[in-house]
Amino acid sequence: MTMKIEDNKLSNKTFSRISRFIDKEYGIQLPLTKKIMVESRLQKRLRKLNIKSFSDYTDYIFSPEGVKNELISMVDLITTNKTDFFREADHFEFLINDVLPYIAGSGRTAAVNTCNVWSCGCSSGEEPYTLAMVLSEFAEGSSFKYRVKGTDISSEVLARAKKAIYTERDIEPVPMSLRHKYLLRSKDTTTSLVKIKPEIQGNVQFEYLNLMDKHYSITGEMDIVFFRNVAIYFDKSTQEEIVNKICRHLKPGGYLFIGHSESLFNMEVPVEQIGPTVYRRL
Repeated sequence: MTMKIEDNKLSNKTFSRISRFIDKEYGIQLPLTKKIMVESRLQKRLRKLNIKSFSDYTDYIFSPEGVKNELISMVDLITTNKTDFFREADHFEFLINDVLPYIAGSGRTAAVNTCNVWSCGCSSGEEPYTLAMVLSEFAEGSSFKYRVKGTDISSEVLARAKKAIYTERDIEPVPMSLRHKYLLRSKDTTTSLVKIKPEIQGNVQFEYLNLMDKHYSITGEMDIVFFRNVAIYFDKSTQEEIVNKICRHLKPGGYLFIGHSESLFNMEVPVEQIGPTVYRRL
């Protein structure tokens, strides 16, 4: 029999305990205004685990057993963020018209003939696969090659990204011409699912990354980094620290894209602005 949840409200004290941990370990700010969101998302975990109160759930999270078995699920629920295909589309136009022609024509990729792109905070994969479509279009008929890496803190969204399966609603922002070239519809006509084609999926890799780690497990230098709509979850000093760590993996002259609601103003970071929310590594 399912145990009734007796304490169905998240107290300020328990919320503070959770938010302090998330801030310390992951750098993500959870102000009191996020309490209702956290409460709503964690309710499902209490029900699944038959835990009667949020305080008991928090005690479990920080126990040796909870750290091993539940902590990742809790972090997944709290840190999962919204994303879309072709979000902030003008960035992709700038990529096509300015960045990729420069990279392809400069000889900077000649040694390995590959353009390396990093989607930092990739969520469920829409951004990396958008990049892969754009890069595939640019590469058509040429020797230009590319690789896209997507990283995120949530193991749940990374698992979804690796499957590369989306709904018809998810792909609405994808131009029809690209849908025909790079997406496969399910053979089951009763579903509205589509899958990224293998030739695109094969050029995209995903891995876990906590931006608060001292060192990032990123091999090689990147030509382009998309770090969009992620910094807003951190305070200013943490943003600056993260951007500097990201830049360690960005080639001199490489490009950094941030979200339209974000800014690097007054930060000590080794980049110069070359367009709205677009920067070049010094």
